[in-house]
Formats: sequence, structure tokens, C-alpha cells
Amino acid sequence: MAVLLLSLLLACSCMVGAVSAAGGVAFPSGAASVRITLDGKEILKGDAAIIDSVTYVPLRSFSELAGADSITWNAKTSTATVKKGSTVLSVTDGAYYVVASGRYFYTERKVLNIGDRLFVPIRALAKAFCIDVSWNNSTRTVALSSTGKTLVSGASYYSSNDVYWLSRIISAEAGGESLYGQIAVGNVVLNRVASKQYPNTIYGVIFDRKGGTQFSPVSMGTIYRTPTASAVIAAKICLDGYSISDEILFFMNPRIATSNWISKNRPFAFTIGNHDFYK
Repeated sequence: MAVLLLSLLLACSCMVGAVSAAGGVAFPSGAASVRITLDGKEILKGDAAIIDSVTYVPLRSFSELAGADSITWNAKTSTATVKKGSTVLSVTDGAYYVVASGRYFYTERKVLNIGDRLFVPIRALAKAFCIDVSWNNSTRTVALSSTGKTLVSGASYYSSNDVYWLSRIISAEAGGESLYGQIAVGNVVLNRVASKQYPNTIYGVIFDRKGGTQFSPVSMGTIYRTPTASAVIAAKICLDGYSISDEILFFMNPRIATSNWISKNRPFAFTIGNHDFYK
């Protein structure tokens, strides 16, 4: 009996430690409270939290406040579909991005299912609903501002030529890497496009031969292979503005590299998977 009582007490103490005092949501251990306002009015009291340095909000409640027309759930795919006017938003449990009318917004942390409710990083949702976001560190407040705009669809927003070539270089160079590692390779290409030292188009950067072929898939011919689905997603995430770093211009796999020029001449930035990235 004493053992049973002790077990119940321990279980209760664990639950209390995980539950938000304000809203009763069983957030993961270490979650912190956060204040959120929309057009100056506080919303989602006790229903949002900072988890692993990212602000999470409940998909349904946030979407309703943003003026969604309908919200449906597909149990087979663990995906919620939100419709607001011409915008159709798909959010899948465990995913690292949300899809809005063909646009791909990276969430940095995965979508969570907490108490049978989907919680999504707020910035990705705000982009989908064309809501501006700012952070006030002194008051720990996420301030949201309606813009009245409607999201431009992926078909209109993305250049098909840019998606074509960026997805192919990502797939050829990092097809076996994580989505995060693939995004980093895409960032290198786009950072070169933005630099005065390189051609100003994705195609131009990939096929740049100044100082020799810049990317081995060009000389090997693997650049022309059909890209993986994840590489296409990574390309669209990059083209939608997500950047791990706007400074990286080089990467290499030190285990198979035939030259160590990069590591000897460029500042090291970080490692993701099998690739080392340099500025």
C-alpha cells in the first residue's frame, strides 16, 4: 500500500511539473510561459509556451483567431488542414515545416502533439497568415500585427527555374543528409548569389567555372538527376527566406574531399552531418 501511495505521489508531482499553471496544458519539462498579443490585445493566455527556445502556439486556436474559415483533421496522415480564403495550410504532426498554398515555411523545431492538440512554432504560422511578428525581450511578449494581406501562392512566388536548379544541386550534394543539412547547402548557393564575388543567379553560381568547377556534381553529371522530394522542399524553404547562416560560402565532406584548400583558407563555421561549412 505504501509503495502504491508513493508511486501515485511521484506521478502527481511529475504532472504538476509539466502543466502550465495558467492554461492547464501539459507542456514538456523546461517550457517557459510567454505573452502573446495580436493587434495590441493579449491572446492565448496560458495556451502558448517557449519550448526549446521556440514559441509554440496551438494550431486550432491560433488559426481561429487569424480568421480561418475551416479546420479539418486527417487521422491517417496526422495532418491538419486549415483554410482561410484562398490560403490552404497543411500541418503534419512531427514535421519541421508547414505548407501554405504551395509555400514551405521551416519551423526550426518540429510540430508537437500535446494532449491531442497540434502546437506549432509561431513564426511559421504567422508567415502563412501574413501576420508580422516582433519580440519584446523585456516583457517576454510576442507582438503580432495583422497586415490584411493574402499569401502569394507557391506557383506564383517561386521561380520554376530556381527551384529546378537549386533542388538539383542540393540533392546531388546532400541528398543523404538531414533536411537541416540540405537547407545549409542551399544557403551556400544563395549566399553566393547575393555576393559580388559570384554570379548573381542560381544557375550561374552552380555552373561557375571561375577558378575551376565549383561543385563536383557539375563535372560528374549528377546535377542532372531528378532531385529527391526532400531536396525540393529544402530548396523552397531556402527560397522562402529561411537561412541557417548568411555567411557560409563553402562546404566540404572532409572524409571524401580530394582537396583541403577550403579548410586551409576559409574560416570554419559549423558542421552539419557529413559536411563542414566555411565562411
